Formats: sequence, C-alpha cells, structure tokens
Amino acid sequence: MVRSEKRGVRIMPLRVMDLDKEEYVLPGNPSCPGCPASLGLRMLGKVLGPKTVLVIPASCSSIIQGVYPKSSIKLPLLNIAFAAAASTAAGIAAGFEAQGKSDINVVVWAGDGGTVDIGVQAISGAAERGDNIIYVCYDNEAYMNTGIQRSGATPFGAWTTTTWTGKKRWKKDMPSIVVAHKVPYVATASIGYIMDFAEKLRKASKYKGFKYIHLLAPCPVGWRFPPNKTIHIGRLAVRTGLWPLYEVEQGVFKLSPICMPLLKKENRIPVIEYLKLQGRFKHLREEDVRRIQEEVDELWDNIRRKLEDARC
Repeated sequence: MVRSEKRGVRIMPLRVMDLDKEEYVLPGNPSCPGCPASLGLRMLGKVLGPKTVLVIPASCSSIIQGVYPKSSIKLPLLNIAFAAAASTAAGIAAGFEAQGKSDINVVVWAGDGGTVDIGVQAISGAAERGDNIIYVCYDNEAYMNTGIQRSGATPFGAWTTTTWTGKKRWKKDMPSIVVAHKVPYVATASIGYIMDFAEKLRKASKYKGFKYIHLLAPCPVGWRFPPNKTIHIGRLAVRTGLWPLYEVEQGVFKLSPICMPLLKKENRIPVIEYLKLQGRFKHLREEDVRRIQEEVDELWDNIRRKLEDARC
C-alpha cells in the first residue's frame, strides 16, 4: 500500500476471492426478502473481518440482528439510541486506543433517519474531533422500521406515509455536509454495485480518523417494487445519474470509474426508467419528472466542475 497525503490511499483492486469466507450475517435472519441492509452488512463483515465492533442505532438492523439473547450477527454489537451512535462509537474507539488496540474497526451501521436527521449532531461532533471510526449510512430514504415515514433523505416527489401526495422538498446532501468537516475519507456507494462498496469500505479502514460512506439501499417494501429487483434498482439509480458514485480523499473529489461515462449526458439513462419501476413515484406528473431530470443534469454539471477544480 502507498499512502499519499494529497491523493489518498492506493491499494490493489479488491477481488471476490480476497473477501473473508466467513459469514457474519447468518442465514435465517429476520430481514425482508431483497433487504439491502442485510446485503450491505454481510459485505461489511466480509471486508472488515472479525476485528470489527458494530454500533447500531434504532433502525431495521435492530430487527435484522434478532431477539436477545440470540443474534444473527457474528460480531460484537451495541444497540444505542438514535441520537447517540457516533458519540458512542467514538468512546469505544478511544477505549481501544487507550489499550493499545489499533487494529479494531469501530463501525456505526445506521439508517438515514439516524444519520441525516436525528444523529447528525453526534456525527458532526465526531467528524470535527477526528474520532477514529467508520460511519456507514445505509440510506433507504425513509423511516422504514417504524412505518415508512418521510426523512431528510427522502427524495423529491416520493410517497411515504407522511408525504402521501409526494415530498415537496429535495433530498438532504449528507455526504457534502460531512465533507465540509474536512475528514480524510467520504464516499458514496450503491447496493447495486456491491464490489465498489467493498472497495470503499476497505479504503476507509486504511485511514485514521473519521470516515463516512453513504450507501444507497433500495427498500422493496418502502419503495414499492418486487424484492428480486433490489440490485437492478440500485444500478438504475447510478446509471440514470441520480446517485453518482464518488470519493473525497483528503479533500480531493474523485468520480468512481463506474460513473466516468455518465459525464456525457447521452450515456445516462432517462430518470423516468428508474422512477416508473417504483410505486412510491406512481403519482408523479410529467412536470415532476421533468424537474427531477433537470436536477440530475444540473448535478452532473456541478460534478464536471468539481473534477476540473481537482485537476487544477
């Protein structure tokens, strides 16, 4: 491995055969069919391995782990209140550091409600202090565990049980909020490109300090699509340009290779192809779809400018 303070960590590409063969999320767990949270958590275990401690605030993963005193997750795990995940993980990491144990990954595994809404204050504090943790937000774009209520991560136009005519505001850009804290590593990922997520997990583990990965996690129940379409929906989100995959290492913005062709508008799939597969968007009018498409095009204009700035 070669470390460059300006350009970040360089490591060999991750292959499937490099992953831990152990299963840390056991079969028969209570997750829904097609659940992206269980898929992502399974990959996290295979990348980070047994020297990992999980901190899980109230979320679907609180259910996936099973009912005490048994658990479907073969890693040390602490359940914590919505608002306290990042600060609790920071304390755990400090405890290990005091014992001279520097090879343990302390990971927050949290949904969007516990991240972009209720947990944001503790996240900001941990990021500002540079606490040595990995924070993963698996973003299913609503409070799924408590009845599909709107969150700050719910996208414009989406139906939830508290936005039954469609959300009127745009999705909160949490990765950019974390970037503003000047932490060493921030990345976006999608469950549709699972090895890209794995690569970013591994890279995050190589840095000391606060690391953040925002994982798009399409939810069949809340998004209203068949459970065998989770990966397809996750890929469409990327290929339409709605969910760009990128990294910000040591302050340098890098577009993930999967997304480089999308810099050309003609290579992006129209957003309607993504929206029409989800029942949560079935009420959208043509003008709503047009607004979303315009927002995506503007997003990619901004990405192009960021890449130009990074090359300067």
